[in-house]
Amino acid sequence: MNESGVPITLGLQTDKARGSYARLAVLAEELDFSGVSVFSDLLYQSSIVPLIEMAWATERIRLGCACWNPFTLHPYEIANQAALLDAHSGGRAYVGLARGSWLGAIGLQPTRPVEHLRDAVGFIDALLEGGGRGYEGKTFRLDEGVRLVSPSRRLPILIGSWGPRGAALAGEHADEIKIGGCANPDMIPVTRERLRVGAARAGRSAEDVGIVLGAVTVIDRDRATARRAARREVAMYLDVVAELDPTVELPDDLLPALRQRLAEDRDHAGALIPDDILDRFAFAGDPDDIAAQAQGLIDAGVDRIEFGTPHGIDEAEGIGLLGREVLPRLRPPAPRPTPGR
Repeated sequence: MNESGVPITLGLQTDKARGSYARLAVLAEELDFSGVSVFSDLLYQSSIVPLIEMAWATERIRLGCACWNPFTLHPYEIANQAALLDAHSGGRAYVGLARGSWLGAIGLQPTRPVEHLRDAVGFIDALLEGGGRGYEGKTFRLDEGVRLVSPSRRLPILIGSWGPRGAALAGEHADEIKIGGCANPDMIPVTRERLRVGAARAGRSAEDVGIVLGAVTVIDRDRATARRAARREVAMYLDVVAELDPTVELPDDLLPALRQRLAEDRDHAGALIPDDILDRFAFAGDPDDIAAQAQGLIDAGVDRIEFGTPHGIDEAEGIGLLGREVLPRLRPPAPRPTPGR
């Protein structure tokens, strides 16, 4: 744990060769990161093999998928894979769930995504608890008495969501909510208030749910090189998430121009992204820049930060810079002013 007390984790894309995940996870553990997640983005390789590879190579860090998609993978398979990861990691697994993006490309058009996620959480919790209590939902059903053959336990649940209904669901049932593709401290109080809606329904406190912000991260000693690379990486995600942030005012012509450029010249689409917008949706720059961005999130009340792929021009070098030159600079949240003073 770094001096701030806020867990800092890494997010990896599932686009690497055999052995790469183990090497990066060992490096993360040596540098005192709290955990490593892998993404489950559409059309990329399945997450379970990288996760097991990292579980075998490490001893301490938390591991999980951020996020499995219950529209493309049945909650039974998600629960079974999560239990496998938990067993092979010695109890270090969590379960991440999200609706995901670009599903229309494979013929999926979710009509009631929040209800679908609610049922997935209920099914997975019931199956992993191991008591055979069953679950009866609108989308998924688990008969009473059904148990996994191998021992299992209830695992921490993360829900990935930008919207108020997803946040309310997390307030009811999740241990964490992740806002993927976000480095904006202004989203933290917005999300906390959205969590309160669901938390109140469940008799919980919104503070019981950790808020996780994670985004494309590119660090390099050459600031311009890092920011240029981050623009290229973040362009396709900005097209999806930028309009979901109610605290950011986008230039009127940005998204139409970005979408056209992505269709015509994806490698150069990111050049359209202004500096202030880049800093809301990515961690980008030299160690001073990244440390300042992360500290801003800590001071705003974030509960975990996840630095996402590709981390640097070279991934291992980027992770090394984050661990050696960013983590040591982080400090506890700044004291908040007492009301009326």
